[in-house]
Amino acid sequence: QVQLVESGGDLVQPGGSLRLSCAASGTISSINVMAWYRQAPGKRRELVATITRGGSTYYSTSTKGRFTISADNSKNTGYLQMNSLQPEDTAVYYCNVDAVALRDGRYQRNGYWGQGTQVTVSS
Repeated sequence: QVQLVESGGDLVQPGGSLRLSCAASGTISSINVMAWYRQAPGKRRELVATITRGGSTYYSTSTKGRFTISADNSKNTGYLQMNSLQPEDTAVYYCNVDAVALRDGRYQRNGYWGQGTQVTVSS
C-alpha cells in the first residue's frame, strides 16, 4: 500500500505563488508516474501535470508556463510549484501516483490518490 499526503494548499491573492508537496510512504519499490489533478466545485477532476520517473513532464494547456512539476525520487516526494495564480485555479488539488509497492504480500503496480489540499485564489 502507498499513502500519499499532500500539503501546501492555502489562500493566496491573484498573481501569487504556492508550492504543493506530495509525500508518498509505504513499502515502495518505484513510483513510475506522479500526477497532480484538481477539482473545482461543481466541475470534474482534471489533470494538471505529470512527471515520470525519468523526469519527463506533461502540463495541461491551462497550467503550462505557470506551473512546474518536480519530484525527488530518493524521498518519494513530488512538488507542484504554482506561479501567477488566478481565481480559476481555485480547487482541491490531488496527488496521484502509479507505483509498485508491497500489497497483500506481494509487489503490485497500482494507482493511489491523496486526500487533497485546498488552493483558494482570491483577493
